[in-house]
Amino acid sequence: MSKNARKMLVAGLIGGGIVYLLHKYFSSTGFMGSTSMTEKELALIEKLKQNGQAHLFKGWEELKGKDAEKKMFAEQLVTLDGQYPGGLVGYIENSKKLLKFSKDGGNPFEGYTPMKPSGIMLTLGDKKFDEMEAAGMKVIKDTAFCLVAGGLGERLGYNGIKVELPYETVTETCYLDLYCKHILALQAQARKAGATDCVLPLAIMTSGDTHAKTVDLLKKNNNFGMAEGQVVIVKQEKVPSLANNDAAFVAQKDNAFSLQTKPHGHGDVHKLIHDAGLAKKWASEGRKYLMFFQDTNGLVFHAAPAAFGVSVTEEFEVNSITVPRKPGEAVGAICKLESKDKTLTCNVEYNQLDALMKAAGYAGDEADASGFSPYPGNLNILIFSIPEYAATLEKSNGMVPEFVNPKYKDAEKTIFKKPTRLECMMQDYPKLLDSKAKVGFISLERGVCFSAVKNNAVDARGKQAKTGFPESACSGEADAYKVCRKYLKLAGCDVAVEGKTAEYNMIKTDVGAKVVLQPSFACTLAELKAKIPKPSQVKLGQDTTVVLEGEDVVVERLEMEKGFLSVVACPVSFTRKRRLSSIITSLHHYTPHHSNLDLPRLPSFMMFLSFLFQGAKVTIDWKGDGPTMDFVPEGKFDDSKKEFSYPEDLAEKYRYVLTAAVALHCSVVL
Repeated sequence: MSKNARKMLVAGLIGGGIVYLLHKYFSSTGFMGSTSMTEKELALIEKLKQNGQAHLFKGWEELKGKDAEKKMFAEQLVTLDGQYPGGLVGYIENSKKLLKFSKDGGNPFEGYTPMKPSGIMLTLGDKKFDEMEAAGMKVIKDTAFCLVAGGLGERLGYNGIKVELPYETVTETCYLDLYCKHILALQAQARKAGATDCVLPLAIMTSGDTHAKTVDLLKKNNNFGMAEGQVVIVKQEKVPSLANNDAAFVAQKDNAFSLQTKPHGHGDVHKLIHDAGLAKKWASEGRKYLMFFQDTNGLVFHAAPAAFGVSVTEEFEVNSITVPRKPGEAVGAICKLESKDKTLTCNVEYNQLDALMKAAGYAGDEADASGFSPYPGNLNILIFSIPEYAATLEKSNGMVPEFVNPKYKDAEKTIFKKPTRLECMMQDYPKLLDSKAKVGFISLERGVCFSAVKNNAVDARGKQAKTGFPESACSGEADAYKVCRKYLKLAGCDVAVEGKTAEYNMIKTDVGAKVVLQPSFACTLAELKAKIPKPSQVKLGQDTTVVLEGEDVVVERLEMEKGFLSVVACPVSFTRKRRLSSIITSLHHYTPHHSNLDLPRLPSFMMFLSFLFQGAKVTIDWKGDGPTMDFVPEGKFDDSKKEFSYPEDLAEKYRYVLTAAVALHCSVVL
């Protein structure tokens, strides 16, 4: 037997002996029993003692009657140990290295020179945008999506999950429903293009705070139309808090038998996808691109097809959707960094960029000829090439580079103001790649791809005064209507994009026509143009509200100065049944004032048209005193039979709902 082998054998015997003695001790003291510790738990406790965590177990021998609490603590430790690559000992070792790096004032970008990254600047409606959108739609059938939804709405003054908040108040479509609608609309387009069996998967990362509520929201709404198994939820766990530079763990203030833990950061999404086998599965299915997006940015899917197109044409392994950024603006920047050994393109936090520029001999973070920084603003909307992504996760075990950000109480950096922890960020994934990887960006105007909803009214006022963007509920809703007005304008319609400025809670807000173009009506600018063949005959005043939903709706003429119009032409679903039911109930409260028919009367500012059947063709000629309507339902899809059926009384039933719209004083042709 070699000398090293003898050493390993002795160490193993000693370690095994310690575990045996601990097991024997706890058994003799009555700790073992219904709450007995396993050998795995005892071994982990011993390892933690040997790695600077003995303070957690100090005085345990004298504690009587706490067997259950000790057992629960041991179970928590084993759970945390299994969640982190290398276990808790690995977490301690990594923490010590990074804490020392922080204390010594280490610079993660030392030796790197910043350069302008590779990317494509697009403007909604220009030729290049149309080309990229078309290229993206060709690969939509091979895409997957991941929603990062681990946060509550506390900054908004809301205690629930953010994805259940309404994107806009006309239809009260919540964010999660909106995202599902977009994915299903893209899926429908892929099927029309020939991929008849196409199903686009959605992964959702939750946290302990949001998991149960997200599951419940999906269950209550029948997955918002997504098929069984189409949505996969992965739950993020936490990591131990660190009390000092020695990486000492911290017990809860009110419970010495429970570790204080904190979120590890949204970079965990990569490990969760890896551990769930999703990246490998998607790669094996031939999927090409995965898009990550955040919980309350309702504009994101307006950029998605064009961004996929840029990934295809530029052969980007990683593609960031960005916005033009002003120098000094408090948002991360996408930079190309070069050193003697490596070239990488990644996010650099705004508070690091200026110093990085100066260290490289530049004047600092300055504007170029465009008036913006050459380093575009990172939105954490990322598109990855799935084959390379799956291979990289296999190598890193799903981990991305970590960092630590302690707040020091003293100049010597030995005392923390409060416990810290290791963190990781999803946008740091490119740091795992070699210099040959093509990493770039697509840049779009902010109002097309980004309008976050994250600030309460007080904070939003301050943010608007400082940056011009309040990022609040009212600004998010206003931007939702505005981007739809912009799409209509680009399609050739007569509608004012810019609205009037109004104040809500002292937040300046753009108020114009409330236009909701649901994804099933049009999910690209090209599709919208096809749905409005005579755009010069579509005119909307600033006091109108228009909702268009359903792939079978085509607008021939629509002239409105004021009023409310909602057209739905989609397969029946649970949520739409409820909506129709509430509409019909409200209609029954009115009596006709212009007809001998037994039809409800509506106020002049209200109108509902609800067509709930696949393939319904609708023509409404609404001019002057002679309204006429034709409704030709082409059948109801029977899920059990997988075919359309045609009830004889279908047209008669729905003529009632259609005719109820006559009370609106406007001109409409659909």
